[in-house]
Amino acid sequence: MHDAPPPTEPRQPEPLAHGLKQRHLTMLGLGGVIGAGLFVGSGAGIAVAGPAIVVSYLIAGGLAMLVMRMLGEMSAAMPASGSFSVHAERALGRWAGFSVGWLYWFLLVIVLAVEATAAATIAHGWVPAVAQWAWVLVFMVVFTVANLTAVKNFGEFEFWFAALKVAAIVLFLVLGLLAIFGLLPDTEPVGLTNLTGQGGFLPNGWAGVVSGVLTVAFAFGGLEVVTIAAAETDDPARAVGRAVRSAVVRILFFYVGSMLVIVTVLPWTAQQAGLSPYVKVLDAIGVPSAGQIMNIVVFVALLSALNANLYGASRMIFSLAERGEGPRGLLKVSGGRGGEGGVPRRAVLASVAFGFVSVLLNLKWPDSVFLYLLNSVGAVLLFVWGLIAASQLRLRRRIEREAPEALTLRMWFFPWLTWLTLVALVAVLVLMLTDDVARPQVLWSAGATGLMLLVALAREVRDRRRG
Repeated sequence: MHDAPPPTEPRQPEPLAHGLKQRHLTMLGLGGVIGAGLFVGSGAGIAVAGPAIVVSYLIAGGLAMLVMRMLGEMSAAMPASGSFSVHAERALGRWAGFSVGWLYWFLLVIVLAVEATAAATIAHGWVPAVAQWAWVLVFMVVFTVANLTAVKNFGEFEFWFAALKVAAIVLFLVLGLLAIFGLLPDTEPVGLTNLTGQGGFLPNGWAGVVSGVLTVAFAFGGLEVVTIAAAETDDPARAVGRAVRSAVVRILFFYVGSMLVIVTVLPWTAQQAGLSPYVKVLDAIGVPSAGQIMNIVVFVALLSALNANLYGASRMIFSLAERGEGPRGLLKVSGGRGGEGGVPRRAVLASVAFGFVSVLLNLKWPDSVFLYLLNSVGAVLLFVWGLIAASQLRLRRRIEREAPEALTLRMWFFPWLTWLTLVALVAVLVLMLTDDVARPQVLWSAGATGLMLLVALAREVRDRRRG
């Protein structure tokens, strides 16, 4: 059996290149969670919570911010390409690092299929002569090549993708505020009518707010990639600290600010699940071709998420192999000097291979085989966040005793906010079990997690017998 090493034990230098710069990491933190879930999926949240969706986003965003602060504390003290998987191993034991690492890898390669298919659907609408499967192939090949080359290429892709998404939201906020105050041509000041009319600010009560939280909480998934990428910067501890500090506050501003503009400009009853509330608002204030503009933004958001997920999956499986929790053959990295080498190409190819299988399942059996796979990772993010919190509870005390100087970024009001986060995550899971739509995701995800824990236990038993 392998015991978890103490948090201060020196680690071998990462064989990965240090080709990412601070600007790459900062924009990855900003753009990593600004995706189709915000631009399109937020309509479902507004439909159930009304104007109080702002409160739902504050709650969900606050929860994500606390988890990121915990993860940032551990990653600044112990930067590693496996991020929270490494932290879980050190805090709770080998079983935890193995389980959370493989679950997260599985989550990324399944979600990758959803993003590739959705992006291909948009592209097929623009160029019907090219089949949807051909667009999927193009996207997968392009981003595989980008991830097989120097890591700085991944960083540049994500920097410009994130910059476009951030610019789109800033422009939307500016136009929305001008419309609210009646400063655009042919507009009158809106006032607070849409916030207080149509049933008031809480048209469906606090139950609507809770339903809104369940709808939007998963939109914040993706921030974790920042701490994975930090290991490939010149100064990981400083880089992850700066990225976490800047990203969480700005993301809350973008999400909550966007929702406040949307429910102020238009009545919440005008929104529909599956339709972008951003398009509705832009149409209402007279922006020409609003639908096509938002299609472009969503398209870029999907490609950005695809690129980031492929990167995150490859680094996670590489870290698992590095710790003896995955095939050793995945450890080979590319040669080259400076930022040109150090790319785990076999890990990239292993991740994209499973991604291709997922895409084929999504195209062929979207409502059967792939739906079961998707449900099996539907609540995994909450399990990952829970293990991050549990790991931070254990590691914080040990780091304070053994290497207090490593705590350059600290969790607020430790341990009380960490415990509060764990309670909130459990509450979300319980609420999902009471929801007819969310319940299958929790049950299937619990099954996948249970299976992974059984594999981890079997490995522990095997190693004890060998030892």
